Amino acid sequence: MSLETAQSEPATSGTAKTGALRRIRRVGHHGLRILTVAIIIGIALIAMGFFRFTDTIAELKATETPGQVDAIVALTGGYQRIDQALALLEKGVGNRLLISGVNPSTSGAALRRATGTKMATFACCVDIGYEALDTIGNANETAGWIRQRGYSRILVVTNNYHMPRSLLELSQASPDVTFLAYPVTHTDLKTETWLEDPIALRTLFVEYTKYSLARLRYWSGAKPASGLRADAGGKAPVSAQLQ
Repeated sequence: MSLETAQSEPATSGTAKTGALRRIRRVGHHGLRILTVAIIIGIALIAMGFFRFTDTIAELKATETPGQVDAIVALTGGYQRIDQALALLEKGVGNRLLISGVNPSTSGAALRRATGTKMATFACCVDIGYEALDTIGNANETAGWIRQRGYSRILVVTNNYHMPRSLLELSQASPDVTFLAYPVTHTDLKTETWLEDPIALRTLFVEYTKYSLARLRYWSGAKPASGLRADAGGKAPVSAQLQ
């Protein structure tokens, strides 16, 4: 009797271990399947969001009544944005122009020469902001400029892919101000040729990611850094002015 008991115990123990291993494998396989499905769904949602983002950009059009604004703000990132903004100003759109986020090493004279704008236009109606380091900084620099001058309707000139995030940040910084879009377009997103351009794809996806993170940040209530040179370096703010 004792011998039979001694022999049966190891068999029972081995069976229990085998059963436990099988359960662990089943749980592991089940978890792996769930993880795989979650990754596939996540990729699908990101792709859907990305193409929805590009469709929104493709439909962006310049406001049909740009004359009904107090002023213009151009967000730096290329002289074409500044060229467009200065051309609008010279046509009588808005009373004043802020060029936000200019590198401190770039003078007003250099901008005027690069854009071929009349000296009188720069002398009377152009302010240059050197404080913004990024799009959040553009929004905060613009908000200070708006408060100083009491504007309520602003025409925003920037690239079409940059417009959604720009309008989001500007609206957060100046919720009582109406911002109208004047997108500058480099790539026609209404055709599918941009899908074959790796630079366009990378630029759009990076911007989509930044826009999504900005929306998530405001949804969560997180407070971002000011994006201003003075806060980053601890120096006194550089006011928007012609230099």
